[in-house]
Amino acid sequence: MNKNIIKAFALFGAVFSMSACTSDMEFKDSQVSAITQLYEPADGKSVTLQASATASTFFEWEAAKAEDSGSPLYEVVFYKDGESTPIYKVLSDKNGMMNSATITHKTLNKVAAAAGFKSGASGTVSWSIIASRGLNQAEATVKHKLNITSLEGFDEIPSSLFIMGEGAENGAAFSSPEQGVYEIFTKLEGGKSYQFCSNNKGDGTIYSLDGLKLREGGSTVAPATGIYRLVLDFNVASATIREIKSLGLFFCPNNNIMFDLPYAGNGEFSGVGVVAFKQEGWGRDERYKFLMEYADGTKQFWGTKNGTDSRPGGLAMDDPYYYIMETGNNQWDDKWKFDGDFDGGSDGPHPGVKTRITVLFHGANYTHHVELAD
Repeated sequence: MNKNIIKAFALFGAVFSMSACTSDMEFKDSQVSAITQLYEPADGKSVTLQASATASTFFEWEAAKAEDSGSPLYEVVFYKDGESTPIYKVLSDKNGMMNSATITHKTLNKVAAAAGFKSGASGTVSWSIIASRGLNQAEATVKHKLNITSLEGFDEIPSSLFIMGEGAENGAAFSSPEQGVYEIFTKLEGGKSYQFCSNNKGDGTIYSLDGLKLREGGSTVAPATGIYRLVLDFNVASATIREIKSLGLFFCPNNNIMFDLPYAGNGEFSGVGVVAFKQEGWGRDERYKFLMEYADGTKQFWGTKNGTDSRPGGLAMDDPYYYIMETGNNQWDDKWKFDGDFDGGSDGPHPGVKTRITVLFHGANYTHHVELAD
């Protein structure tokens, strides 16, 4: 038989086989059953929201069944009482995989706001569940009512915020990590007053603290001189205040603080010391991050915001490589690496060379600088 004819038959067979395979393996969305029972919260339950970041309410319902025996995804759906158009949706726990959801009070406060509740007021919403599998979804056949007493917050949130007064670093600016939330690392003078202002001239809207409640007007007196981390949440009119005991360069290979970074003002911590890389069989280990200790004894690691496993190679100090964020309690993860120029170990290439490290807790992205000291 002619070779070209043989090739043609072979090509036709391959195309036919692929077509059959495509037909046999055609993807079909699986149907999913509608949920008929909601367990928690009980119908008509009331919840008074708390400003604590850990406050939450537990939701649970029966599991849906998928036609292909797979695992459905779930969303908790909220409605204005008596209406059928959703005003807010929340994925269930484990990114929608669980037939339960732990919903924070801050999120429920957003639900209340979407329903039109005024700050500190009470009202009723309804909630239900949408189960889905692929492109198919089914809404539960039942709804529960939930009475919510919303958090006290501000109807008008300032677009910027500054700390003012003789008891503070007058005119220092807050960062805003999320909508309506302001944060500052600053020094406060014990026994002296301070307040917050919507502009850096001091003639804008004034705010102060009453304990841990944020209010308009007035002033606050610092209990003791120290370095503090203040977080003000205008969404819920609350504050978190933590005194910082120290911040240090954490050298991963030694699992300890190599040297401290004293507070330098304006939300910056800076220190100078010798960075001695650790000699290993495979080379010299240069991994590091930062460890903050609060006055209450708790500790918090700060590591890379943008994961990396390489040296910066002379990147400019404003490069995102140096951005920092809070990270888990772990010796090795979320670290950076020093360039070789900073190896001041007695057995290294630059014995005794000193390095200046500055951590900057201000601006849109917290970051740090590494440079040779004069």
